[in-house]
Amino acid sequence: MMKTLLTSLLFCLIAPFAWSQSYPTKTVKMVVPFETGTPDSLARILAKELTAKTNQSFYTENHPGANGIIGTDLVVKAKPDGYTLLVTSSSIVVNPSYYKKLPFDLKKDLIPVTNLGSVEALLVVVNAKSSYKNLSEFLKFAKDPKNKVSYGSPGNGNHLHVSSEYFNQKMGLDMTHIPYKGAGPATTALLGEQIQVLITTPPSVLPYIKDGRFKAIAYTGLKRASFLPDVPTVAEQGFPTFEIDGGWFGLFTTAGTPPDTVNKIQQLIQLAIENKSVKDSIVQIGLEPVIDSPEHFKTYVNSEQTRYSELLKMLNIKAQE
Repeated sequence: MMKTLLTSLLFCLIAPFAWSQSYPTKTVKMVVPFETGTPDSLARILAKELTAKTNQSFYTENHPGANGIIGTDLVVKAKPDGYTLLVTSSSIVVNPSYYKKLPFDLKKDLIPVTNLGSVEALLVVVNAKSSYKNLSEFLKFAKDPKNKVSYGSPGNGNHLHVSSEYFNQKMGLDMTHIPYKGAGPATTALLGEQIQVLITTPPSVLPYIKDGRFKAIAYTGLKRASFLPDVPTVAEQGFPTFEIDGGWFGLFTTAGTPPDTVNKIQQLIQLAIENKSVKDSIVQIGLEPVIDSPEHFKTYVNSEQTRYSELLKMLNIKAQE
């Protein structure tokens, strides 16, 4: 009897460890809660490397809508076994303050696994066909009451919506916000001149700047971007203290996933990003690769949620139903 009890106890102690050590043993789904854009590009880079490294298939699925809420909720409701992952933007920490009701509790229903990358700052971009060629000319155009000026974002409550509204107010403008289902559709809208400006992450617009269809009229960092050294900062153009950070992108999984499995996922991501070709690919889409422990990333996510709550209040951006 005692031998049976000891054997059972030993199995209970060893089984979770052994199970997590063998992760993954089947296909892993990486959910991107937006259409095309930086999270999608980042997820595809990682999925390709993780598939090669583990001999198990990692694949991406796009579930856009409601500023990432639809795709996030899919991960929340998944089996807590580490086989459904979420690759998302810092907009995930804006949603709890922007929406009065969410189908999940960010702090209870998801596990932060690791930060994946950050963006130093944003680009203020216009269609190259437009009459304004710099920030001063754009502001003059936008302040003229005869002109109806709108800006796009990947969705209501998105980090880029909040950042764009910050720009809107600090520049003394009254632009109309047009939300889309991701950075890709917002970029397409600027190409089609359906909106007049984007304040956005570099990866989604750099190809159009390089081919001459977009013009970057300002960078929101305090120093110029190394990849676009001819584009002046907002600060250089008459607003000396103006700065907007570019946000971050992170990996989450379903609450209840065993800690050993969470740690194994984080370790696999770290190994992937340490590969020079993967790191170079991430840099090429405009991100600075970042790796965190689950504990550190959880603390960071909580602090970011508090920061954006305060920022929305300052900008008087009202919570939506």
